[in-house]
Amino acid sequence: MSVKNAMTAEFLRSAYGGESMAHMRYLGWADKADKEGLPKIAQAVPGRRLRRAGARHKPFRRAERGRGRRMSLTAGAFFGMKDTAENLIGAIAGEEHEVDQMYPVYYETAKFQGEKDAMRTFHFALEAEKLHAGFFRQAREKALGKKDMEFEAMYICPVCGHTVADEAPDKCPVCGVAKEKYVRF
Repeated sequence: MSVKNAMTAEFLRSAYGGESMAHMRYLGWADKADKEGLPKIAQAVPGRRLRRAGARHKPFRRAERGRGRRMSLTAGAFFGMKDTAENLIGAIAGEEHEVDQMYPVYYETAKFQGEKDAMRTFHFALEAEKLHAGFFRQAREKALGKKDMEFEAMYICPVCGHTVADEAPDKCPVCGVAKEKYVRF
């Protein structure tokens, strides 16, 4: 991805850094859910296995070329370890921050600056975060009742991060990738 405008490049680096920090928080929170006997919540999007797949970070990897520059990192979630239901409040807050504030601003800036590749990247991230917030809300409801989530498997699109439980769609509704390309966890 070639980015000509400094602000869009900064937003790509910030998104990559923020997603990386979320990855680390979610790894710890997934371990806590495992210890509380909630292995499906630990696996839920974007839980430990899906985060390890790296699909969520794929759109931002090229933005890493700007390493070494100072960058701001936007995060709407808290840091630290609490019980799973409390950790999920942090996860929901982080995802909602990205959906309601961060990615819409990043997308509109890229659009204003004519950065089509960045627009696509931010669109993919925004759509994935909407799903993740929903999964976290479902997981929290279960955790509050000391119950685990119920699904056979999770499927993630390797291009945009679209994630679904139990069965992949015939075609990704975000990027159009075929069902066969989804990764099963």
